[in-house]
Amino acid sequence: MFELLGIPPQALFGQLLLGLINGSFYAMLSLGLAVIFGLLNIINFAHGAQYMMGAFVAWMLGNYLGLGYWWALVIAPVVVGASGIVIERLMLSRLYHLDHLYGLLLTFGLALIIQGLFRNAYGVSGMPYTAPPVLAGGQNLGFMFLPNYRAWVVVASLVACFGTWFLIEKTRLGAYLRAATENPTLVGAFGINVPRLITLTYGFGVGLAAFAGVLAAPIYSVNPNMGADLIIVVFAVVVIGGMGSIMGAIVTGFGLGIIEGLTRVFYPEGSAVVIFVIMALVLLVKPQGLFGRPV
Repeated sequence: MFELLGIPPQALFGQLLLGLINGSFYAMLSLGLAVIFGLLNIINFAHGAQYMMGAFVAWMLGNYLGLGYWWALVIAPVVVGASGIVIERLMLSRLYHLDHLYGLLLTFGLALIIQGLFRNAYGVSGMPYTAPPVLAGGQNLGFMFLPNYRAWVVVASLVACFGTWFLIEKTRLGAYLRAATENPTLVGAFGINVPRLITLTYGFGVGLAAFAGVLAAPIYSVNPNMGADLIIVVFAVVVIGGMGSIMGAIVTGFGLGIIEGLTRVFYPEGSAVVIFVIMALVLLVKPQGLFGRPV
């Protein structure tokens, strides 16, 4: 059928794989944004910079300390998440009683500062980061060649996304988080430290961004602009899925990545704007997003 359309099957499946990989990063980053906004009501514009920090921490661990990819996959989210905890305690905690715009402006300024510091220190050309040897090579599926590392990225992102969804929606800790968002005074009356819960939630959301950055490091060059190039698309994904919707972030992240890949096959000129066109249409029909709750 695809030959009749003049499209080689290898090209179609290759773009679908690329779309699925992009969708993996869209899903993880938009999930972190959804967790932070849904539970803290903070629009975290520094998310792209924290994604970049995860990739840089992985690169530093390898070049300065000799620690490999698997160590970086564990350490980088903890390090960047800890920096997020410091930001939340020193800065964001002072803005919770103010309009969302103040949090947006603060995190936007933080993103510019972080990117500027890394740009001054490392330049903008980018540094390579190699995948672990165990994930080198690929599998010939007959209709396409599947690189092992790309397959690992998709599997790891699915596990991270649905593990986060299960934690927030199906566990007692997640119930405490949701209750603290709705009525922090009542939750505090039961002996739960609500400020600490909020701080750890922000650190967890930032850690998700750093985890995605480590996964992205072997695919894309590690450079200070890697988060800035992605964050606008991720915000569009969050708006389409519904601000604060955990499942919306996951489903729309993967779905829009695949749609973007298909657009590259059938109408390459529109691949750069297709997500924003979908966002405009969704906002016209359902302003709260596909999975969002009406205000």
